Amino acid sequence: MKSLRKTSPQHGLQLQDVTCQPPSAMEVLIQVKATGVCGTDLHIDEWTQSYHFMTPALPVTIGHEFSGEIVEIGSEVTGLQMGQLVTVRPSVVCGVCPACTAGQADDCVTRKGIGVMRDGAFAEWVRVPARNCVPLPQGMDPLVAALAEPLSVSWEAVRTAGVKREDRVLVLGPGNIGQGIALFAREAGAAEVVVAGHGDADRLQVLRQLGFTQLLDFAEQPMVDALANLCRERAFDVVIEATGAAAVITPALQSLKSHGVLVITGIHASPVPIDLTALVRKHQQLRGSYRASEADWPKVVAYMEQHETLLRHMVTHCVPLSRAGEGFDLARNKVATKVMVLPDQSFAEWVNA
Repeated sequence: MKSLRKTSPQHGLQLQDVTCQPPSAMEVLIQVKATGVCGTDLHIDEWTQSYHFMTPALPVTIGHEFSGEIVEIGSEVTGLQMGQLVTVRPSVVCGVCPACTAGQADDCVTRKGIGVMRDGAFAEWVRVPARNCVPLPQGMDPLVAALAEPLSVSWEAVRTAGVKREDRVLVLGPGNIGQGIALFAREAGAAEVVVAGHGDADRLQVLRQLGFTQLLDFAEQPMVDALANLCRERAFDVVIEATGAAAVITPALQSLKSHGVLVITGIHASPVPIDLTALVRKHQQLRGSYRASEADWPKVVAYMEQHETLLRHMVTHCVPLSRAGEGFDLARNKVATKVMVLPDQSFAEWVNA
């Protein structure tokens, strides 16, 4: 099968022919329907410092945001059916560390990420542990279904922030994660959700389609000035960062009220300086957010089922696997919100549907 792989610890990816392995006793084989291009994939392609830990796993097929149908089931798997539409939690736990044996798999210390430390879904088929499969409603659009993983990240960011009714929330970064954060902040009852980017006209337009009107583009007005104007009467209760850009952290803290919460979800390629004295004197909190707990995935899927038509706006481009590089360029250049890569045959069927 065709597979997009990281083959060596340097810039670049390779589209290769690889052998599709059958599932083991506790695994399933999934026929991939759609795989989203994520910031993680861009980092892996560029080989930024934050991903050098992958070196021992190379070569590896990347891609961890996906949906597909189960086409083969391991001999000891129960609770899943052939042809079932699923998404997959990409974090594979070890099952033997103290956290796992205590029933606290979310705290596993030796987990391996699908598409990072084991083969992922920029391919025609992918082999995954059955316990990582999250069933989806039959008939759900596979493109929307493949949004489950990034939406789970957005869900966790809002949960970590503790967004509540009447909060004033600033989301920095209008990409897929930021858009999901805005949606879940609104769902949590926030009185005001402001989303900001820089040179992000296309992504801000998607946010308008999602029903948001308070949008900022710092390419039109400097960030410090724009946020100062917004905070003249009232600072933000919560700021959630989804950019990975070090330059936004100081203005974010300056826009936060006393006792406010700043949540970091972006992956930063290098350490970021923070004025801890100002943070202490304003009683502000700085929290990190990464992956959602296993227990929260069904809640995300329930939201997706309820809002499937709305979420379809987030999928702005589709490309076949043989042209995955074009999709990466669209994501990197901020033209797209979410690019979906489809196996070539599936892409042809989608085009002709």
